[in-house]
Amino acid sequence: MRVVLYCRVSTEKEAQVSSLNRQRAELMRMAEHHKMEIVDCIVEQASGYEIEREGIFRLLEYFSSRSADALLIQDETRLGRGNTKIALFHQLKKLNIRIYSLSQEGELEISESDSMVLQIVGIVEEYQRKIHNMKIRRGMKKAVEDGYNPAANLSNKDMASGRERIDFPIEEVIRLRRNKLTFKDIASTLRGVGYDVSKATVHRRYQEYVSLEKQSQSSYDNVDKGE
Repeated sequence: MRVVLYCRVSTEKEAQVSSLNRQRAELMRMAEHHKMEIVDCIVEQASGYEIEREGIFRLLEYFSSRSADALLIQDETRLGRGNTKIALFHQLKKLNIRIYSLSQEGELEISESDSMVLQIVGIVEEYQRKIHNMKIRRGMKKAVEDGYNPAANLSNKDMASGRERIDFPIEEVIRLRRNKLTFKDIASTLRGVGYDVSKATVHRRYQEYVSLEKQSQSSYDNVDKGE
């Protein structure tokens, strides 16, 4: 298992610096004990209430690019405090990243109250996604009724003539692009789960999606304006 170690203190006081060094040493021992591959050890001095931390950006980049599988921390407060902690828990959960804690001597168990908040956030996010998709479908329906032909609006459509259209989850492509993965990485990910697709196919299908979404959103806006 590939892991990222994350150590944080809030000030530059001597006692805090000593704590930082201790966190790093203990996390490295934990990783070695469990035969985990250490990808990076991120150390920073910043408030746990602040989400715009360079270390957090680096940490999320490792996980978004699938360069690491799990996070090791001393305890949950090292990752963040208050709303920042909840936001990071939510993001790591979406990326399917496991969190291991020294204080719990294993995989982190989130408190009941934090778990409840995360559940609510997940429900709200899901309904936002449904509303967004509903708007797209409504706009697309209106566009077709007004004579819009999706097939006629796709670039490179002649290149696919005579070929069987490969079926793969475009929703996963969109999610991975939002996580900053390249089309090459997305194609590799899809092939890893059984979809025989090339980078070019993934890129073309993504452009189709973007084109359709723009068109349907435009039609939806026109409906709202009464046009």
